[in-house]
Amino acid sequence: MTQRDLRVLPKTHLHLHFSGSMRHLTLVELADKHGVRLPDALRTDWPPELSAADERGWFRFQRLYDIARSVLRTEDDVRRLVREAAEDDRADGSRWLEIQVDPSGYANRFHGITEFTDLVLDAARDASASTGISVQVIIAANRTRHPLDARTLARLASQYVGRGVVGFGLSNDERRGTTSEFAPAFRIARHAGLLAAPHGGELCGPATVRTCLDELGAGRIGHGVRSVEDPDVLKRVVDAQIALEVCPASNVSLGVYRSAEDVPLRQLYEAGARIALGADDPLLFGSRLAEQYETARTVHAFTDPELADLARGSVLASTAPPEVQTSLLTEIDQWLTTPAVVPA
Repeated sequence: MTQRDLRVLPKTHLHLHFSGSMRHLTLVELADKHGVRLPDALRTDWPPELSAADERGWFRFQRLYDIARSVLRTEDDVRRLVREAAEDDRADGSRWLEIQVDPSGYANRFHGITEFTDLVLDAARDASASTGISVQVIIAANRTRHPLDARTLARLASQYVGRGVVGFGLSNDERRGTTSEFAPAFRIARHAGLLAAPHGGELCGPATVRTCLDELGAGRIGHGVRSVEDPDVLKRVVDAQIALEVCPASNVSLGVYRSAEDVPLRQLYEAGARIALGADDPLLFGSRLAEQYETARTVHAFTDPELADLARGSVLASTAPPEVQTSLLTEIDQWLTTPAVVPA
């Protein structure tokens, strides 16, 4: 069977977390450099076996993530992470990256949330220039913290509209906190012109997606796969073309679904949902963007025209300006006209 190379299929990447984007080799090198002890799951037994089916499993996942974040000690470390994330995305065919970060998690080490945000945005500009891929930032609040903290971050994000911050998100375990209590923060962000892109419909069911739509004004949903469990919610998502940032490897690793076959990617696609495949946290899940497309091909039997459709969905769901979207859509059409080859 002949196939086109998915790594040259033009696409955007809309669901990638900051520390979770780190290369494993970089994690090990920075840990050794700064004297951070890594557990075996992050050094010799990588990628770790994970599950978030219960709170204990999520706690372990979060602990590993926090350890990984702790190796970022200097400005050069941050710049290296952003540059390498852009390089890896470029190698996977991405032309536009929206990386998600909660500055609160780095404030103590980098002199405050404003100073850290300035550093990340400067690193993103440098990475864009050196790789040719446009790197944008989504400021994300943590739903396990007080909603007032989210308002602080929304005001921070609003100050950077037009300067590299394109959206406002809400992440972490959706089983904790009350999603609707973050509505004031999202009003601040939306009023400033930022895209509302909260996580929902991952560890909890479609009711969280409904809340993200009704209370947070979501223009895009992080994950959202469990929309399929409620026909009314799915219809709303499809009718409004609220893009779902589907992360197949993450869904399996965290126990949202037992296997890649169980991820409802085909069901969402055939229902007419706009889908943007994402890698979520490659450092912890062991696979990057192109491998999510490969899963769609090998596990869910997506044809090349359907894979091109997924790439188009990622472009249309992005915050890229119209001229950039038009150029990328043309490149996707050209990919479909290239000769397919027999895989090695």
